[in-house]
Amino acid sequence: MTVWLAGIPVIIGVAVAARLAARRWQRRALILFITTGGLVMAAAIGLLVVSAATSPARAAGGTMAVHAVTQAAAAGGGNGAALIGAAIAVAGATIAAGIAVAYTGAAALAAMSERPEVFGRAMVVVGLAEGIAIYGLIMGIILVGKA
Repeated sequence: MTVWLAGIPVIIGVAVAARLAARRWQRRALILFITTGGLVMAAAIGLLVVSAATSPARAAGGTMAVHAVTQAAAAGGGNGAALIGAAIAVAGATIAAGIAVAYTGAAALAAMSERPEVFGRAMVVVGLAEGIAIYGLIMGIILVGKA
């Protein structure tokens, strides 16, 4: 879990470097991105094959290991997935709501500058876009409650 948190600045740095490379060397950057994407895909498939080949049941030799893994997950090892799911739900919903409010808010302001009487209808549309974040927050609360 902490490996992913430590990797976030690296991911952001790579994204910024990729953006700068794409601006400067358009054609070569595209080839580099496609090649890098292929290598990452191959590495992910390799990790999937390795993890499928070395399951906990095979490592300890049978059903006793499966029972031990199930018991350990029931004791508290399964809470992390619910919390990660809640974080993804809230983050995705708020990012989507921000994008929606940006577009609808700009259009609402443009419409109100020409016709001030459309204020009520414009604010309803912006409020509906903001409702997306509330739905994500509700899903996050439900998932945290299950954890």
